[in-house]
Amino acid sequence: MLGSVLPSAVVWEEEFGDSASVELFPEEAVLVRDAVPRRVNEFGTVRECARRSLARLGVAPVPILPGTRGEPRWPPGIVGSMTHCEGFRGAAVAWSRDIASFGIDAEPHEPLPPGLLTKVARPEEIPRIAQLGRRDPTVQWGRLTFSAKEAVYKAWFPLARRRLGFHDIAITFDPLVRHFRARLYAAGLVLHGQSVTTVSGNWTDECGLICTAVVVERNHSCDMLAKPVPMAEIERPAVSAGRLSGDCVRGHG
Repeated sequence: MLGSVLPSAVVWEEEFGDSASVELFPEEAVLVRDAVPRRVNEFGTVRECARRSLARLGVAPVPILPGTRGEPRWPPGIVGSMTHCEGFRGAAVAWSRDIASFGIDAEPHEPLPPGLLTKVARPEEIPRIAQLGRRDPTVQWGRLTFSAKEAVYKAWFPLARRRLGFHDIAITFDPLVRHFRARLYAAGLVLHGQSVTTVSGNWTDECGLICTAVVVERNHSCDMLAKPVPMAEIERPAVSAGRLSGDCVRGHG
């Protein structure tokens, strides 16, 4: 599934369940020593995916420990992202010389719980989400918006090192090519000495899941990244709620 949304410079591994036997480093095991078995299993399996991904780059196994905001800390020279939800664990990594940052997110392909859409979507996004739902009711556009913003945050945080709220992001989908643009209304993401106000991503839905990815490449020009998508483009034929806290995006997988 991750292969549908990531470029070739990013390597990935995924599982649609938990591995039968997962070995944690002692530093990792202490983080989940009081956790329920389900949490231990997802914690271990997603890190196994991360270490298998690192091995594809020739990097030896290392503990994947959380940073100050829960973000995974990667070996020097590596950027990466992890995600897990019911029925899916995935991790991806790349050389930082090729990719400035990226984020991945997976969610169950189900409607958002009642009352959460207004916390996730900006006011101008809500009618667009409704319009997309009328044109293609097979996609849960509210949940997809949530997932896209989670992926944006995971790409944003390693570069900006600050919080980002759901309402600091506006998503515009292009359903024909399963692509989206994210307009950033918060300052902090700088590339080549210039502020980046728009990033882009891809999405897919498979096996009852939604998966999104946002990649900020080293060779992207800031002009291209910051170019807004005309609102007319939405006219073309288009929560893991447990991670929703107030109005802030905070998931790292």
